[in-house]
Amino acid sequence: VLFQIFDAFKPRLHDSNSKVNQVALEALHKMIPLLKDNLAPVINMLIPAIVDNNLNSKNPGIYAAATNVIQALCQHVDTSLLLQPFCTKAQFLSGKAKQDLTEKLA
Repeated sequence: VLFQIFDAFKPRLHDSNSKVNQVALEALHKMIPLLKDNLAPVINMLIPAIVDNNLNSKNPGIYAAATNVIQALCQHVDTSLLLQPFCTKAQFLSGKAKQDLTEKLA
């Protein structure tokens, strides 16, 4: 069931409409403390959707929402679940996104 929900939700995390994108990130930020480690099966799908485009967004609302989501993941999800997907994404990012994710890894 979790896969079905997040398969449908994931495209909203990089929707071409910036308002939809931002609301999806804000909704995810609210879900993380509730779901915590139950996100484990979908974490490898979620992190690229959160990071790609959003952490390098010129839109301050989207950037702030993506940063808040990453922070919530670090606070509420077992960090061992985040290590591999964060490392993988950090290798291929550039700019502010690479810096932000590298700081979280450190």
